Amino acid sequence: MKTFKILVIIGFFATAAISCSPERAAIVENKPGVQLWGENCMRCHNTPSPADFNDTDWTTIEMHMKIRANLTTYESKKIFEFIKSAN
Repeated sequence: MKTFKILVIIGFFATAAISCSPERAAIVENKPGVQLWGENCMRCHNTPSPADFNDTDWTTIEMHMKIRANLTTYESKKIFEFIKSAN
């Protein structure tokens, strides 16, 4: 539980500090969540099946991976909406 609280606090401050360039925002806006998932998550590791975790687990993973992968709020939202819709 303590680790979770720390991740939430770090995520809050990291999100506040990260800004998205207009060029990146325009590119991301036209991509579906499944494409962003493939492009961002597979850079570093094999992606698990959306069915491997429940929505609560994916919410925790989202907070962690948003920071680790330097995702914008919009990218993170699109990716995890896709994942949650597929599990």
